[in-house]
Amino acid sequence: MQKTTTPATDRLSQMLAKRDWLLADGATGTNLFNMGLTAGEAPELWNVDRPDNIRSLYRAAVEAGSDLFLTNSFGANASRLKLHAAESRTRELNRVAAELGREIADAAGHEVVVAGSMGPTGEIMEPMGSLTRAGAIEMFHEQAEGLKEGGADVLWVETISAPEEFEAAAEAARLAGMPWVGTMSFDTAGRTMMGVTSAQLAALVERLPHPPLAFGANCGVGASDLMRTVLGFVAAGSERPVVAKGNAGIPRYHDGHIHYDGTPELMGDYAVLARDAGARIIGGCCGTMPEHLRAMRHALETVPPGPRPTLDEIAARLGGFSSAADGTGP
Repeated sequence: MQKTTTPATDRLSQMLAKRDWLLADGATGTNLFNMGLTAGEAPELWNVDRPDNIRSLYRAAVEAGSDLFLTNSFGANASRLKLHAAESRTRELNRVAAELGREIADAAGHEVVVAGSMGPTGEIMEPMGSLTRAGAIEMFHEQAEGLKEGGADVLWVETISAPEEFEAAAEAARLAGMPWVGTMSFDTAGRTMMGVTSAQLAALVERLPHPPLAFGANCGVGASDLMRTVLGFVAAGSERPVVAKGNAGIPRYHDGHIHYDGTPELMGDYAVLARDAGARIIGGCCGTMPEHLRAMRHALETVPPGPRPTLDEIAARLGGFSSAADGTGP
């Protein structure tokens, strides 16, 4: 399969140097469930078993205007794949996820970044849990090498809650010789599940021996809460590019399925607010479909930049916050 000739270490940095903002992709799980993925099924197995569906997933993001998309490898680490008796296939499933992505990106006719998705291990690290630092690094490194082999431009570490796990993924990226981007999920009163605040993440990334090209937030609750976190990153004074990858509204349970109530119009507003707040890489997470991405791209291209939004403006345009606390207090 043809590989790109542009050095992997340069592609995302080059695009950020030329552009004020980049549009990322939307949901992986939501789109795959719409294609027939069932609850409890490992989506990463589709890389081999149903590759045309994964090509369609990637292609839909590119055709909707995404400048970068994430590979179908979020849960493709040994710990999570063990639940499906597939831990021995970790490197293969990551490699194929990236190969399929490289195929779609290279056929796009313009510059598109293939970001190798790496989600949390699903285990709790010491001292609260049993996962050692060395064990976490080993798991992430195996995944990173597979994504690198398949042609990913950058590793994309996402939905992390614990700083120790974030650090382990950073070390794995260093061992693999890969640039990376890292986002945490702030879903508990402005903090991650393990208590990390936006200011603490902004400080953490600067202490790492192999820091990310960009950092930020993904998933969490709704777009409003994520925007408040983005403002927290900016207030911390970081000059590193910030990522905003918010859910398409709030999840609602209806007729046996989870639906997200965010309209394309709301996600267009969110994209502009994220840009004006200081985010450089803007995308969607759960519930974000191609129609949302198209609206986001259109809004980013047609709405002129404005002043940094206030919390009141964010709440008025995207809906209220899920909690009064923003994660910056004691």
